[in-house]
Amino acid sequence: MGPAHAQQNGKVYRIAIVDPALPAAEFTDAKSHAGWKAFYDELRRLGYIEGQNLLIERYSGEGRAFHYPDLARDVVHRNPDVIFAITTELTLDFKAATTTIPIVGVFSYPIETGIVPSLAHPGGNVTGAAYEASHLWLKRLEVFHEMVPQAIRVGYLTRRELRETWEAQGRPGDEVARKMGVSVIAASLDHPMDEAAYRRVFVGLTQDHADGFMVHEDEENLTNHKLIVELAEKNSLPAIYPWKMAVDDGGLMSYGTDLSALGRSIADTMDQILKGRKPSDIPVFQPTKFELAINLKTAKALGLTVPWTVLTLADKVIE
Repeated sequence: MGPAHAQQNGKVYRIAIVDPALPAAEFTDAKSHAGWKAFYDELRRLGYIEGQNLLIERYSGEGRAFHYPDLARDVVHRNPDVIFAITTELTLDFKAATTTIPIVGVFSYPIETGIVPSLAHPGGNVTGAAYEASHLWLKRLEVFHEMVPQAIRVGYLTRRELRETWEAQGRPGDEVARKMGVSVIAASLDHPMDEAAYRRVFVGLTQDHADGFMVHEDEENLTNHKLIVELAEKNSLPAIYPWKMAVDDGGLMSYGTDLSALGRSIADTMDQILKGRKPSDIPVFQPTKFELAINLKTAKALGLTVPWTVLTLADKVIE
């Protein structure tokens, strides 16, 4: 079956997209970042046209984690063909709410948290894309340390639940950090993850005498990346982000997954499910392409000299 299959069979497909924090109006095709744009473009390439043979229902958790289980049950009650759940917590809530509706999630620590028993053979009704493997966390720390060698107390900006999972896994990369002479400081966000929560975390980073910080790929962090960049600038703290769009907006540097590849993979997985393949038979996507971006203007404002070794590795440099 080719790309025209979705149009030829006369069926109208219904998918639900659930984001933990981003307002529903913000993840439309018209207002999307690179990952969303690639997702929608790939759906169209595969023959799914919103408003014609595709209905998309968009939901936001509004950053209120206590509301996620109720939201999951409400979406499941509407019985869409596929649910696209963003973040580990939402994926787990949907897994608890249904064993029959296919769920495509974007999550971290999928085996440790019980989302799937195996990346190659997910089983059950959940598959999707996994991010923030420990090697990526470590690579981000290594590049940041090379860029800012004087930073010996480095914050790790993430949700409290993910920090606890990271610690439960023995703090992957922590031993390497110690060998670098770096202490990793928890900079944990509590729900609701609103502007006040971020401002509280930055007060904590200042009180802990942090020399800089790393940003986790949390969807809430992505939603609030401009605020994080603004607070980093206000507090004169160098930071490394998972997405190059943060560097476009004035962040110092980024190293992370190509969001466009991630968006396309989610659309392709949805296509396979809509064509009848079971989620249990679709391996979890693991990103293999990563990008390093540097903002030289921000580096100069922070009084940093960018090492030639870092500059030559960069996929994008903003002057």
